[in-house]
Amino acid sequence: MAQKKWSAKVTHESNALDLEPGVFKKSTPREVAQSLRRSAEQSKRRKAPAFQSAMSMLNFYINRAGSNLTRTRKNTLTRAKEELRKLYKR
Repeated sequence: MAQKKWSAKVTHESNALDLEPGVFKKSTPREVAQSLRRSAEQSKRRKAPAFQSAMSMLNFYINRAGSNLTRTRKNTLTRAKEELRKLYKR
């Protein structure tokens, strides 16, 4: 049986925050950003401020998924960064 990638383990077991299932598969950038915000604000395991934790997890996912993301999916996730900034008024 093939071993899972370390990045999948980080996404599920990271101390950055506890993610909602399917957060990166949501259909709109706003839904992704809102889910990350909820997760960051409710997480007891995060070490950084909520905005930083949410943005870090989003960047981590985009960077690790790399060429496996479709152009549409990558655009949605990239626009989710802008939505996160709006939600946190940054």
